[in-house]
Parts: sequence; C-alpha cells; structure tokens
Amino acid sequence: MTIRVLLADDQALLRSAFRVLVDSEPDMEVVGEASDGAEAVRLTRQERADVVLMDIRMPGTDGLAATRMISEDPTLAHVRVVILTTFEVDDYVVQSLRAGASGFLGKGSEPEELLSAIRVAAGGEALLSPAATKGLIARFLAQGDGDDNDPVRSERLAALTVREREVLVQVAGGHSNDEIAERLEVSPLTVKTHVNRAMAKLGARDRAQLVVIAYESGLVRPRVE
Repeated sequence: MTIRVLLADDQALLRSAFRVLVDSEPDMEVVGEASDGAEAVRLTRQERADVVLMDIRMPGTDGLAATRMISEDPTLAHVRVVILTTFEVDDYVVQSLRAGASGFLGKGSEPEELLSAIRVAAGGEALLSPAATKGLIARFLAQGDGDDNDPVRSERLAALTVREREVLVQVAGGHSNDEIAERLEVSPLTVKTHVNRAMAKLGARDRAQLVVIAYESGLVRPRVE
C-alpha cells in the first residue's frame, strides 16, 4: 500500500523540500500541502491522508489545535500525526502528544529519519523520531502543569494484567518490542500482543498515547537527572 502523506508547514520552501523527498519513495506520496492548521484538517479529510507531518507554529489555527481536531474526529482514527519542530526539546511537544500526536521529529533530522518516521507512524509501531533519546518524553512530561496523576486513568490501569503493566513500563521507557522481549525473556510477538491489549483497555490510539498514560496515571515517574 502507498502511504498518503500530508505536509502542513507555513514555509513553502520546506514543504517543497519534503515533497521532493517523500515523492521519491515508491511506497509513499504527498497528497496535499497546507500552510495552516485549519487547512491541514480540511485536507486530511478531503485527501484521505494516512500520515500528517505537522508543524507546530503556524498562523491562525496552529499545529497543536489541528492535531487535537484530527485525533478527536472518529472518522480520522486511522490518521497519524508526526509533529515537526525546530527544536526537539520544545515545550509544545508534550502538549502535542497529549493532543493525540503519534510522535515528533526535529526539522534538522536526516532524510532517512524522516522517511523512517513516516513509515513507522503509518504502521502504528513508533513513538519518537530516531534522533530522540530514550526517556525524552519523561522530561517533557516533567515540564507539565504538575497535575500528571490522572485518577481516572489510574483506575483504568487496574484492568491491566501484571504482565501488561510490565510491558507498559518498558514502552514508557522508549524501548522497542524486540528490546522489551529481550528484557522480559518473551517473544516479540507476545510483547506486541500485550501492547495491543493495553492499548485497547486504556483507549490509546498508539504507543505515544500509551507513554503519556503511563506517566499521567503515575505508573511511571519522570526521571530526575
């Protein structure tokens, strides 16, 4: 299947560069370009995009609001939003993840990293850009509003089995299925099953939301460095 990609950035030069890169791949194509968030939401619906590369800072409706509108629309449940940011350590990134983004990518990333991010986001298996260090999400969440312990989500964790909780902790640490399998001495397929069950029980769209839930519920605490 061809991955349908929508580009949302207010800089036409950047959109052009991304278009050339994406369209050069045999398994993906750019189906639209948007210069603001409102247009991004409209084109996501109109062009049936699979992945949206979304800049945060845009005039009018910004990328954060657009991401929230996409993630809250049940007709767009299949769409994955990857946030594009100038600096990966960005106060808006955690808000974007909470709004429903599947991950983020620095604009200074290598072309191969961008293409990989699109593929893994489309497959629902990814959390962060390859350049992002493990545990970065923890530091973003530590910069939140101080009300990270969500009692509703804490109660929902009670539905998880002991093994599902263990797997969720590992996912929150930024580990891949293969890494988790090695740590817990089980097969990658077993890990994937546990991850999918945890997502279903917690109402998470993807791994990114699983991580946010893990921290907001208090299951995992941000590391102090």
